[in-house]
Amino acid sequence: MPESFARWLANAGISAGFRTLFYKEVLRFWKVSFQTLAAPILNALLFLLIFSHVLDRHVTVYGDIAYTTFLVPGLVMMSLLQNAFANSSSSLIQSKITGNIIFVLLPPLSYRSFYAAYTLAAVLRGLFVGLGVWLVALPLVDLPLAQPIWILAFAVLGGALLATFGILAGIWADKFDQLGAFQNFLIMPLTMLSGVFYSIHSLPPLWQQISRANPFFFMIDGFRHGFFGQSDVSPWLSLGVVSACFAMFAILTLALLARGYKLRG
Repeated sequence: MPESFARWLANAGISAGFRTLFYKEVLRFWKVSFQTLAAPILNALLFLLIFSHVLDRHVTVYGDIAYTTFLVPGLVMMSLLQNAFANSSSSLIQSKITGNIIFVLLPPLSYRSFYAAYTLAAVLRGLFVGLGVWLVALPLVDLPLAQPIWILAFAVLGGALLATFGILAGIWADKFDQLGAFQNFLIMPLTMLSGVFYSIHSLPPLWQQISRANPFFFMIDGFRHGFFGQSDVSPWLSLGVVSACFAMFAILTLALLARGYKLRG
């Protein structure tokens, strides 16, 4: 797949610098796909099997949707977001620690191409993992596809947001334990408290308001709307919040890359 993908990029007339870096980032996770793709899919499947066994007969959501059916889109999006963040952040911090970041910075590659290559590769990994979770869940759940355009919009935009945040984390961190702090104390809690496993309408009013301050909630709620045509808030509101967050983080990241902050010595 990577070789044919590289030929397609070349035939598309995309610049050599962007094409090479993008190909390198895709190849990086593809060569260890058992760890980067298969393992997250297995983790999501375990969540699905455990929660469905415990709660499926006792909980319904949006009136008549079985809990397992409700759970699958949340697990798909959670896996997509976490792996988009992991791809860009781990690649950047690894390059910084080993010193091979110099080989990315020396060529005449613009900071915009640098950002685009890391972000798109991370989004691609997230989409592969999300698609894998969806496919393994299909034999277990009868999952509708009410409005696929919303599914695609939130998958790509959410993946791009987390990939961008991963670049920011990789720029800021100087060692792996600092990056681990981002993952364990920010990404994981915000994901788990975003409505992956529940509808926020089941929460007390105070916690509903707190949940609405979590951008991950809007990503997952909008993504889920694409499957059921129902959600806790309007998908247009979710799209606006996610788009605004992405624009803010993208502008900040591009500004840091333009300065070479913590990358050029």
